[in-house]
Amino acid sequence: MLKEEENIDFEKAIGPWLGKTVKLVDYFLQESLNELNLRLTKEQVIVLKRLHDQDGMNQNELAFITLRNKSSLTRLLTNMEGNGYIIRKKSDIDKRINHVFLTQLGKDTFLKIRPVLKNVMTTIEQDVTEQEKEQIINILKKIQHNFNSKIESI
Repeated sequence: MLKEEENIDFEKAIGPWLGKTVKLVDYFLQESLNELNLRLTKEQVIVLKRLHDQDGMNQNELAFITLRNKSSLTRLLTNMEGNGYIIRKKSDIDKRINHVFLTQLGKDTFLKIRPVLKNVMTTIEQDVTEQEKEQIINILKKIQHNFNSKIESI
């Protein structure tokens, strides 16, 4: 005898709301980049931002920070290198390690997208109070913790 399946109310579940929100943010970001004729992906924007903050990171650090596996990050960086945004240099200490640097084009491109990123953040936080923002961040941290503890146990 089959058990009656438990009904999930997607209107009252956090997951679908998070997913839809992420898709809206991604779409808004992509459209904003397209308006500037910049053919960048969200992942490339993240790499540009991270390297702008700390140029010369090694690929392992970038993979960890961007939550990508090594082969996926390598493909992303190869594409970015081909477009002239970054260069990779072997470490003087350990030739197995590549450090990633922004080229002048990468630096200039990041400066072009900064207003786009600011606009995305402003749009996200429009009509959200500081208290609500703090609550949302704390809730998202709890959700991330829930997943991190599950992933660590796998």
